[in-house]
Amino acid sequence: MSKSKVYFSKEISSIKLLELFKLVEKEKSLVGNVCVKVHSGEEGNQNYLHPEFFKEIIDYVRGTVVECNTAYGGERNTSEKHLKLLEKHNWTKYFNVDLLDEFGPDLEVLIPNGKVIKENYLGKNIVNY
Repeated sequence: MSKSKVYFSKEISSIKLLELFKLVEKEKSLVGNVCVKVHSGEEGNQNYLHPEFFKEIIDYVRGTVVECNTAYGGERNTSEKHLKLLEKHNWTKYFNVDLLDEFGPDLEVLIPNGKVIKENYLGKNIVNY
């Protein structure tokens, strides 16, 4: 069994994130449309990584930021509210954004040999990536 490589940095920045990504050497495996899943931040909470932090790497991979609506109450539980929050938090200022479940129906994915969960549901736009 081979050992995994782990990369660390004392510097936390957009540039350093891109440098670490390049060390992983996965660029050639990114073909077609690339999606980047982030947490866009809850309303009133500033404890999330802001879009500026991801700018270098998302631009580098020519990615689209993807999110899904939440199953709980708040400002991310409907597409309309979620899109407004994405704009308020500047995600749409820097990136193309795709709410994977903005329009239904969800995509049902079977989980072969699942012990508890036999299927899962994803936003249907996942097939674009």
